Amino acid sequence: MILYPAIDLKDGQCVRLLKGEMSQATVFNDDPAAQALAFAQQGAEWLHLVDLNGAFAGKPVNAEAVERILGGVKIPCQLGGGIRDMATIERWLSAGLSRVILGTIAVEDPDLVRESARAFPGQVAVGVDARNGRVATKGWAEETNIDVTELARQFEDAGVAALIYTDINRDGAMLGPNVQATATLANAVQIPVIASGGVSSLQDLIALRECGAPLDGAISGRALYDGKLDLAEAIAMLRA
Repeated sequence: MILYPAIDLKDGQCVRLLKGEMSQATVFNDDPAAQALAFAQQGAEWLHLVDLNGAFAGKPVNAEAVERILGGVKIPCQLGGGIRDMATIERWLSAGLSRVILGTIAVEDPDLVRESARAFPGQVAVGVDARNGRVATKGWAEETNIDVTELARQFEDAGVAALIYTDINRDGAMLGPNVQATATLANAVQIPVIASGGVSSLQDLIALRECGAPLDGAISGRALYDGKLDLAEAIAMLRA
């Protein structure tokens, strides 16, 4: 199971939100590229990037910061936020991203997900962001009536690389991940699942690894910045 350090970008800075609220942003580093390099030097195998402004705007906003990260590290990076058409997907993958994450557009235009997954095998993931079991879109600002598993199953045969499942109510709250919901989703589909939201300790990682479902990885943000979770120690534990 891979641990993905999260770099959430707002106004060119590295921040963390509380439960997805843009008004509840804490700035942790005003140099995202330096933060990315620090994670890489601590042994990170992947980085999870989010263009928070882009998620609301529906188009890339923090492109300069993302490009500086890509130019500064050699490990693969995945990016979500504001990626809603084929031109943007192509642009980011040609810029050096290893994987794009499609969230809002997976609800609004699932055919684009299938088309892009065929065009770029292994490089397209779907972000399944949920509040109380229902999918939320557009930077988590709009809630739908779509069930998490219902959305995920639409892409079972699409060839997507992974599902990034985020429990919004856990995100940035240091309350631990929603292990049961994550396991339920992972057991319901054949697509690899990456857990996100609330991962804040070694115990959380162990709980996810032993949840009874084959998870591909877990994303952690605030706990790494606050020092509650040591990245190198966590990576060593997962490898062991």
